[in-house]
Amino acid sequence: MQAIEQKILSRIYGRGRGWAFTKTDFVAGFGEANIHQALSSLARAGTIRRVSRGVYDYPRHSELLGETLSPDVDQVAQALARKFNWRIQPSGEAALNLLGLSTQVPGRWIYLSDGPSREYPIGEDGGQTLAFRKSALKETGFKLRESGLLVQALKALGKERVDTAVIDTLRRQLDPKLRSRILADTRVVPGWVLQIIKQVCEAGD
Repeated sequence: MQAIEQKILSRIYGRGRGWAFTKTDFVAGFGEANIHQALSSLARAGTIRRVSRGVYDYPRHSELLGETLSPDVDQVAQALARKFNWRIQPSGEAALNLLGLSTQVPGRWIYLSDGPSREYPIGEDGGQTLAFRKSALKETGFKLRESGLLVQALKALGKERVDTAVIDTLRRQLDPKLRSRILADTRVVPGWVLQIIKQVCEAGD
């Protein structure tokens, strides 16, 4: 059992602090009962923590604050998506936050999903909520995560609130190598959203 725990721990360490995961992330290499025992043991030791129903993370620490940081809700969402084989897409405030267009940390993170609508309290105090909303596949069906993030953030902002500062922020957030792929990926989105994505992706470095 100790050997399995060490192997699982080394995989967690390899992903780095902030990574969230479920038993499903380890089933290819280990028996389910062994995984459950190992995760329970690591959680008791304080190496990992339980952040939601069936979800753990490898906590991040702030040297400046001298304390453990809150779970990365986007990592938790991705862990649940892997577990249930859902396609997901951050929506609204979550998308704005992830793209640096909002410094407000949402109390409620909403993700579009091709799975069922479900909600999960996040953190020991349940102070944040992760909500999955069943949505049409066209909303979650982009090949690139960045494409969906852009579309959802722009829809949440609204056309009238998009200015050069927003476009500059989005440009900085996106890997220049992805620009042509994002343009191809988003060619069927509503007109004004596509025009802004073109401005973001076609601008010079």
